[in-house]
Amino acid sequence: MLRTGVKKSMERLELFCITTPQDNNIINIPHSNNFTHHCIKQMATDQTTDHVNGNSTEEPIDITEVDTTTAEVIHSDNFQTLLDAGLPQKVAEKLDAIYIAGLVSHSDLDERAIEALKEFNEEGALQVLLEFKESDLSHVQNKSAFLCGVMKTYRQREKQGTKVSDSTKGPDEAKIKALLDRTIYTLDVTTGQRKYGGPPPESVYSGAQPTIGTEIFVGKIPRDLFEDELVPLFEKAGPIWDLRLMMDPLSGLNRGYAFVTFCTKEAASEAVNLCNNHEIRPGKHIGVCISVANNRLFVGSIPKSKTKEQIVEEFAKVTEGLNDVILYHQPDDKKKNRGFCFLEYEDHKTAAQARRRLMSGKVKVWGNVVTVEWADPIEDPDPEVMAKVKVLFVRNLANSVTEEILEKSFGQFGKLERVKKLKDYAFVHFDERDAAVKALAQMNGKVLEGERIDIVFAKPPDQKRKERKAQRQAAKTNM
Repeated sequence: MLRTGVKKSMERLELFCITTPQDNNIINIPHSNNFTHHCIKQMATDQTTDHVNGNSTEEPIDITEVDTTTAEVIHSDNFQTLLDAGLPQKVAEKLDAIYIAGLVSHSDLDERAIEALKEFNEEGALQVLLEFKESDLSHVQNKSAFLCGVMKTYRQREKQGTKVSDSTKGPDEAKIKALLDRTIYTLDVTTGQRKYGGPPPESVYSGAQPTIGTEIFVGKIPRDLFEDELVPLFEKAGPIWDLRLMMDPLSGLNRGYAFVTFCTKEAASEAVNLCNNHEIRPGKHIGVCISVANNRLFVGSIPKSKTKEQIVEEFAKVTEGLNDVILYHQPDDKKKNRGFCFLEYEDHKTAAQARRRLMSGKVKVWGNVVTVEWADPIEDPDPEVMAKVKVLFVRNLANSVTEEILEKSFGQFGKLERVKKLKDYAFVHFDERDAAVKALAQMNGKVLEGERIDIVFAKPPDQKRKERKAQRQAAKTNM
């Protein structure tokens, strides 16, 4: 066994002596910081081992008691890069220590994360790095984004005057590991959500990415519940594409809801049937429904003189992904709109980004701040129900069009039950479905009293929409 002799004073240490027990030869090795650190650790390890085995005649060396006050701190090759980037000495040393510990590498952090860290004072930056170091990074795939999330959470906590709760209980990592080992799915953790899967292993599903109608919303989830309890429940319905559990970074607990995307629409429907109102814990029932990805915004305070083309051009300047503008005109003056419109975007993500931007107060349209809300999501009715509809919705009617004119125009295709006109639109009720189909085919796009009319089959009343409207009205009454 090699024996390492260390002089007590690190100030006077110029070289180390390694003595072999066979010939007591001494090998002189020039002093270096890295080698010093290695030898101290090795000496402590060797003597501790001897002590445990009963072979040592000396007390084991405690490495923390070695006087290293005058020895240089060990740094990684990236330490100087951190200093050059503008980080304070202590902050650079703290981050570099995280590098050396192997929790994260310098290449894991992009320039955005380093720049964001520079915006903190020294105390704040050190606290952020401490929280980052103490986080469970085992399932974090994008460590740079995770660090940015830690910084954002720190600022939010600072504004609210709250501190990190030591009692916050996260998931049982042993159970999470057992789940991932069984299913071979991945888990990606960020400060805002925990994403299980997406895509799933090829052994589970190798088809195309799921489309609309395959995602469910899960609400009323106990805040301390995680994937180890959710996945076994929902996988009974069919193969899961991904499960996204929304997290509260301030508490470390979930926000009480999640989204589960299945590989097929059938599995999503089955999940609603199986799991809605399911008692996931004693006295705790979850709510499950098909998720509707809303991509439509309601925008008010629109100048009434603006045309659809002008509105498209203006909002395309300040938002991205705008697909269409739905505009309604005043019944008595077709040259003026009603002061509001609906903006349709490519998908829910672009609509959410547009909403956030328009609500910021920094963006003005024609010099004014507009009113922005999510539009009520449009849910496609059941095809079997729509196949039985005998009512036509006729819009863009001229002010001069009366119910008598509509009865005469549509009555030629079959017997009418009734006609009801409201402002610039009307509902035409046929006695037979075939008559309604003929009227739609021949009258849609025709000019009636100087205006080109637009006709579609009327959708059955949306009970959920009625409930949402009633809730909004009740809320206004109680204010």
